[in-house]
Amino acid sequence: MSYIAEIIGVGTELLLGNIVNTDARDVSQALSRLGINVYFHTVVGDNPERLKQAVAVARERADIIITTGGLGPTYDDLTKQTLAEAFGKKLLFDEAEAEKIRGFFRDRLGRLEITENNFRQAMLPEGCVVFDNGCGTAPGCAFEADGKHVLMLPGPPRECRAMIESGMLPYLKKLAGDEIFSHNIHVFGLGESAVEARLHELMETSSNPTLAPYAKDYETMLRVTARAGSQRAADELMRPVLERVTAALGDLVYGVDTDSLENTVITLLRERGHTLAAAESCTGGLLAKRLTDIPGASRVFLGGVTAYTNEAKTKLAGVPRETVEAYGAVSRETAEALAQGVREKLGASLGIGITGVAGPGDDEFGNPEGRIFITLASGDALVTRSLDLYYDRERIRLAAASHALDMARRYLTGAPL
Repeated sequence: MSYIAEIIGVGTELLLGNIVNTDARDVSQALSRLGINVYFHTVVGDNPERLKQAVAVARERADIIITTGGLGPTYDDLTKQTLAEAFGKKLLFDEAEAEKIRGFFRDRLGRLEITENNFRQAMLPEGCVVFDNGCGTAPGCAFEADGKHVLMLPGPPRECRAMIESGMLPYLKKLAGDEIFSHNIHVFGLGESAVEARLHELMETSSNPTLAPYAKDYETMLRVTARAGSQRAADELMRPVLERVTAALGDLVYGVDTDSLENTVITLLRERGHTLAAAESCTGGLLAKRLTDIPGASRVFLGGVTAYTNEAKTKLAGVPRETVEAYGAVSRETAEALAQGVREKLGASLGIGITGVAGPGDDEFGNPEGRIFITLASGDALVTRSLDLYYDRERIRLAAASHALDMARRYLTGAPL
């Protein structure tokens, strides 16, 4: 049976925009793993009447209603009371949960005195399945009534994420049967529409598994998704699609189920026995930041120089002054000198130099906003990529750093630069 779920986020702070509703995202992603369709996200404030109205609407169009928030000890935490009333359930005091609350205050907080309102959290709908809260004091719960499954999860994101795994998913797996499994194919150098054009027939004819593109910042991700009883069975279904996609896109694919382009580069540097150094101008250290976000990067990324001014390019990266004077800071020649200079200064096997105009506006020498030069220097070669990028300053810098990573990735895999 295919189930439809609706997620109701409870909290006035969500409506005011004071807190981003990450709970709905986390619940939706978890439900997709079970093949449960989420058709609606609803947010209501801490108001029992409006919550009743939202529940009344949800029970007409969903098989599973999942709420987040409103399970705490204060007067405005009314989710359990409201949903119990909506489905004709009594709230009963659960002494076992009360003891857990006492233990939390005693063992985690070192407090023996507990205000009485905390025990409101131990009031639970009759006959419910209790979800233990290993991160806080508010238990979650689930019950079935009138053919609907109602699940209540806490609002704090850390507590909600933990209870999704420990409570919600085990409860719903009994209903869902087969699970959803997926693999993500990461593409750089081809936009979402161009990827779709190449793979349109495969996307249109695939049902299990399915294939869908997702646009990201200067990247495209393709998700292959299969419904099956196990990961092994799903992988057997997905393997032919993965092979067709990677064959069709070739070296535009930089990884399957990898975290990021920078993670791919760090992995390749380790595997190939190379080291890397970077001299950045317009990207202001963004390339180095992305690389050093990866744990263990220091073994292969030796360091970076932010050579923003012409003087810094000369003093820090070894760019000859006459190169900048003759060709300008934004030029192929300066990018080459940056890459060679930082490689030699830090003793890396590979060097990257980036210079350009991130904007807003053109520079004083007439180089247009978005004009970027990126050079990769190795022991015996210099390769430069000249780019004219668009959009705003932030996206230009992000794209430039991504192109630099792509050049390193291509060099390390032997793909055309």
